[in-house]
Amino acid sequence: MQGHNTSPTRTGAAPLLQVRNLWREFPAGDDTIAVLKDINLSIHAGEMVAIVGQSGSGKSTLMNILGCLDKPTRGSYQVAGSETGHLEADELARLRREYFGFIFQRYHLLSDLTAQGNVEVPAIYAGRQEAQRNARSAQLLQRLGLGERMGHTPGKLSGGQQQRVSIARALMNGGQVILADEPTGALDSASGAEVMKILGELHAEGHTVILVTHDMKVAEHADRIIELHDGQIVDDRRKAVAPDATSSQIATGKQKTIAHQATNEGLGAFLGRFSEAFHMALLAMNAHKLRTFLTMLGIIIGIASVVSVVALGEGSRQQVLKNISSIGTNTIDIRPGTGFGDRTANRIRTLVASDADALAQQSYVDSVTPSVNSNATIRYGNTEASGSIQGVGEQFFQVKGMGLASGALFDRAAVQERRQVAVIDENARKTFFGESSTNPIGQVVFLGSVPVQIIGVLQAQEVAFGPNRDSVTIYVPYTTVMSRISGQNYVSSITVRVSDSASNSAAENGITQLLTQRHGRQDFFLMNSDTIRQTIESTTRTMTLLISSIAIISLLVGGIGVMNIMLVSVTERTGEIGVRMAVGARQSDIQQQFLIEAVLVCLLGGIIGIGIALGFGALFARFSSDFTLAFSANSMMAAVACASLIGIVFGYLPARSAARLNPIEALSRD
Repeated sequence: MQGHNTSPTRTGAAPLLQVRNLWREFPAGDDTIAVLKDINLSIHAGEMVAIVGQSGSGKSTLMNILGCLDKPTRGSYQVAGSETGHLEADELARLRREYFGFIFQRYHLLSDLTAQGNVEVPAIYAGRQEAQRNARSAQLLQRLGLGERMGHTPGKLSGGQQQRVSIARALMNGGQVILADEPTGALDSASGAEVMKILGELHAEGHTVILVTHDMKVAEHADRIIELHDGQIVDDRRKAVAPDATSSQIATGKQKTIAHQATNEGLGAFLGRFSEAFHMALLAMNAHKLRTFLTMLGIIIGIASVVSVVALGEGSRQQVLKNISSIGTNTIDIRPGTGFGDRTANRIRTLVASDADALAQQSYVDSVTPSVNSNATIRYGNTEASGSIQGVGEQFFQVKGMGLASGALFDRAAVQERRQVAVIDENARKTFFGESSTNPIGQVVFLGSVPVQIIGVLQAQEVAFGPNRDSVTIYVPYTTVMSRISGQNYVSSITVRVSDSASNSAAENGITQLLTQRHGRQDFFLMNSDTIRQTIESTTRTMTLLISSIAIISLLVGGIGVMNIMLVSVTERTGEIGVRMAVGARQSDIQQQFLIEAVLVCLLGGIIGIGIALGFGALFARFSSDFTLAFSANSMMAAVACASLIGIVFGYLPARSAARLNPIEALSRD
């Protein structure tokens, strides 16, 4: 009897569950096997239906489709008038939460939770408040005779008691449709009879009950028996008349009630689900303490190393600054290339004047100047000399702390208008004007063939670094040098004077970050004119980088360990995942649970690592009075953030794998 439905039509009552021309096929090598073939079926609210058949007849597959645990290959399946064929995984989970309650042959209770905790799981995913969940679960367990066993885990309950917990869980969100898969298959006769009595009472109260069984004695409790053979309905018969109008009204009323209790998606619901995921993560970690610790070990070593290395580097830097603060400077030169001796530096032309303008806007910058260097024969009258032409900005003299002996310095307007004006140093004044009474101010000198007018003379100064003190240097607006002498559109260097309220290290970091962002890569290097500090800090950075690299490798190894353990955990807990999906967990709920566990493992490992680093610092300070490790709250916060990030990054793949499991496959592997 293929593709038929012999159930009587109820006037004015639409079917609660309706299947039309449904097929379910599975791949088998190059072919496919049809487990269900052209099924047509309608089930009304309040019915008690038994689906029977031999093993392999397709009855379990049909139940899985009816419970939205599986999808048909083709055909139509509607729940309360809503087509399910095109629904996403989370939408199917919503239907399971709002309409269905599952009773499994093997109970499928979560072993780490108490009886009451197991019953409350569907309500957590439905967003019920804790007080409401507690009251409802206690009421159901009391009703089913388990009031004194609510705090017991499944391992401390008999088979019949576990099945009653499963029934209570099915009713937690209302259980408009109870789907019972071989509900007495794992029970003795007395417990089986008790379970069937409970199901009969639920049916009498208006619940729609669908039994899947191969036992005709169990099927006889139903008002309607549907028999499957080779994936087809071969019989659909009723034992008695359809429920009367009163029963229909009860069922219809219950349907409205459940529909009214739609899933709560507010903040409280999210926090409830998060709390459940957090709780389950703690239980899983506690159940496998040694494995959890070994997973943490790589994170502990890595974080302890990073924090200690940062503290060591900071302590070294502070000691250096303390010892040489009297001879330190607060200027930083920015040059193209990767460092001194870089043969490709002259081909890097990304350092431009607008970089100096951007730096001038930063809070750690007191003043800034771009520079363009050129050499030329400088001539005044009959006197010639080879000298250095420095194309600089109007803030150059403030950056270098140079004082004016006479005349004036060029301003921003002179730079913007590319004026042919110059400021000379004391050596240039002596070379071209000597002891004569001629005032250099207003005189014209030639830089090669370009004439410029002298507008200022600098004070004589002692120069610790730089060109020979007897050389001639003339300072001209850099725009003038670029447009009239060198013809280049980039600058040779940029010099920054760091604000007195900012540290050089902070300024260096800010400069590096800003220019790297502007250039898209770090094609420049910074040079602090304090050679001693530069050398020592460079050595410190090298050592810090070396040890940090080892620490980072340790962190990566630890992260991979976390990922491997979490993948094993997903495999071990496949059955739990299937149960949670069956009672209405979203994919995001499953993913969140495993992500929280990964982050907790890494976070706890990070905290332990910080504690070990602090202990090492205290031990070091006890045996060394001249030098201490300088720990900072920022480095510790960064370490904690790093540990959390490792948990998220390396925990994502296992969490995603868990969330995308097929509910049917997950349940079958328990």
